[in-house]
Amino acid sequence: MAETADKVRVYPYRWAVLIAYMLINIVVQIQWLTFAPVARAAEVYYAGQFNPASLLNIDFLALIYMLAYLIVSVPASYVIDTWGIRVGIGIGAVLAAVGGLLKGLLATSFAAVVIGQVVLAVAQPFVLNAVTALSARWFPLRERGTAAGLAALAQYLGIILVMIVTPILVVTTAGDPAYGQGVDNMLLIYGIATAVAAAIAILVIRERPPTAPSTEVMERHSFFKGLRHIFSLRDMRIMLILFFIGLGIFNAVSSMVDGIAENLHVVDSDGMIGAVMLIGGVIGAVVLPILSDYTRKRKAFLVACIAGMVPGLVLLSFAAWITGGPGVNPDGAYIVAMVGSFLLGFFVMSAGPIGFQYAAEISVPAPESTSQGLLLLSGQITGLIFVAGMSMRENAYLPAFLIAFVVLAVVALIGVSRVRESPAMRDS
Repeated sequence: MAETADKVRVYPYRWAVLIAYMLINIVVQIQWLTFAPVARAAEVYYAGQFNPASLLNIDFLALIYMLAYLIVSVPASYVIDTWGIRVGIGIGAVLAAVGGLLKGLLATSFAAVVIGQVVLAVAQPFVLNAVTALSARWFPLRERGTAAGLAALAQYLGIILVMIVTPILVVTTAGDPAYGQGVDNMLLIYGIATAVAAAIAILVIRERPPTAPSTEVMERHSFFKGLRHIFSLRDMRIMLILFFIGLGIFNAVSSMVDGIAENLHVVDSDGMIGAVMLIGGVIGAVVLPILSDYTRKRKAFLVACIAGMVPGLVLLSFAAWITGGPGVNPDGAYIVAMVGSFLLGFFVMSAGPIGFQYAAEISVPAPESTSQGLLLLSGQITGLIFVAGMSMRENAYLPAFLIAFVVLAVVALIGVSRVRESPAMRDS
């Protein structure tokens, strides 16, 4: 039954809820990619505790997040849809605090760090899958793309921070006798920050305002009925393929930034390829979802985002050849790769929040967290495959994967051109 106009009200507290959610999102992303920009230095720090040539290596810590998401995503969406965002995000916050402190307090043990990372990986779906459910409960339709964009911005800020701050806290200068030192202090700082953000989320986030923020029909299918409804929709099936490709590429590049730099013959682990990609993503995640809300269009922006990621991937994948060949001009290749990384971040990372909101709108009355969880799950599957393949035999197959990403982006562009505009945007 639709809410009557006199029962509709927008509350300023919605911004406090969103900010608290953004904080827990930031620290969860920091914990995901803690070692991505300093993988080689971290290998030296944990020397003798694992075999660098095996799958259980430093890159495996980022891969754990994707592996756990495959298992926990559906149960997390079920919890959010059944018991609400406060319970769902609360579970994620408690687990994140425990995992973060475990990594920080037992930082010298690689086995303990792996266990802490597993706990954090279980926490992530309870946080990530709540974006569209939170925006639907607290924000009017005209602001939901913006809310989803700001939530995505938090993810990207977390990854930017880890790409910039971690190399500052850890000695990454090749040849320095202290190479790799600082990992323990870095993990402790991140663990304390995670616990603080978790406490804020638990205290501030509420289930819903006293009255609805819009006049739309609020009833939703049950979780399992919503799943059947989502898979019956042609445009949702296309969106799942798009996230299968786009989010998988983003997860792979984010997790392998140090390996990509090494492939370009860059000596130091400075994480700048990842940082530049995230800076582009921050700008895109703020600007494009707001424009999508303002113009009442989703499809046009999704097409533009996928089209824009193609040249970004071309520059990132062929940077060495553009500058004369592998090893000829590593500094020039690094600059070209960073330009490509910026374009990739700007377009593919702004496609995320727009795609989440589009999926929530076209799959009504399925629960919002169910549609979002499925999209994230599809990208985690390919991200897991891509990272595992790229890191095998000490990154021997990384260049081939980068070239394959270009081809997959073109396939995604063909697919996104076939989706229809969101009915909610068309009718508004």
